[in-house]
Amino acid sequence: MNTAKRMILFLFLAVLFCGFPLKNAQSDSDIEDSPLDYSSANSWIVFGEGEETDADFFFIAPTISTADEYNMPLDETIPLTSFLVQTNLFREIFGPTSRTFAPIYRQVTTKTLNLPREEWDAYVDIAYRDISAAFEYYLENDNIGRPIILMGFSQGAQIGARLIEDYFDDEELASRLVAAYLIGWPITPEMVEEYPQLKMAQEEGDTGVIISFDCETPEVKESILNPAGQKALSINPLNWKTDSTPADKSLNKGSRLVNGRGEIKREATELCGAYIDPDRGVLKVTDIDAADYKPVLSILAPGVLHVYDYQLFYQNLKDNAALRLQNYLNEHDD
Repeated sequence: MNTAKRMILFLFLAVLFCGFPLKNAQSDSDIEDSPLDYSSANSWIVFGEGEETDADFFFIAPTISTADEYNMPLDETIPLTSFLVQTNLFREIFGPTSRTFAPIYRQVTTKTLNLPREEWDAYVDIAYRDISAAFEYYLENDNIGRPIILMGFSQGAQIGARLIEDYFDDEELASRLVAAYLIGWPITPEMVEEYPQLKMAQEEGDTGVIISFDCETPEVKESILNPAGQKALSINPLNWKTDSTPADKSLNKGSRLVNGRGEIKREATELCGAYIDPDRGVLKVTDIDAADYKPVLSILAPGVLHVYDYQLFYQNLKDNAALRLQNYLNEHDD
């Protein structure tokens, strides 16, 4: 049995018999400054599955923890499914031809999301230190020069953007990036100006770029993620344009709506169209009734479709990830 399979078996048995303890070797006094130990199987939900595939898929999970603390505590016992469900949802889209690496991390909890936005940073920093350490461990021990698809949703997208800022100014590493799907967190012109390595996708098949958008219905004027006066840089996952050209719902190859357990509630083709708001850069979703898509999180107003960002465009994103990977392999065919 190879190392990756032994790790997965260990994780499964640990949860089956005693839950998912997230204890680390550090003392409580060190916890805020020291990241998790990513040489330990306990710090990964999936580690290196799919060894014979073309690329690596590095996944940063969205907010899962509902603990009554601002960061997920290491002694919290979480069902394996909480992280595994999210990992499997996204690896179906972005990782079917890739080895998957999905670290556990001390993410900010739902409690943190109720704080004023300007108070999030200290807690996000703790989460980022873990992901940064996981990414470094992965690069040093397992990547071995392979192409990388980076994916983060919501909180995971925010942290993924910071990884691009901190690591991908290195030209050699940047040359390994197939694409970064950082969905559900705004990337602004100011960020790109400060960090040119944040290269935004301009078309359907370019590589080494970031795919970003966050969804609302047309009547929404602002949200906590996309406040009035802020401009997001987005690409429309239906027509792959970055301007406000509307995309008809006929371009939507398939939506997949799921519940919190990852169970499919509905699948449909041509469910919705979309266009990019010319002023705020947010992706506006047409042809649906906002009342049918509850915002779920208390911090989100009706019509803010954040939790459905990838579900509404499931098949388009899946096909696009395959296209970008094939283009990358063609470009680097030595």
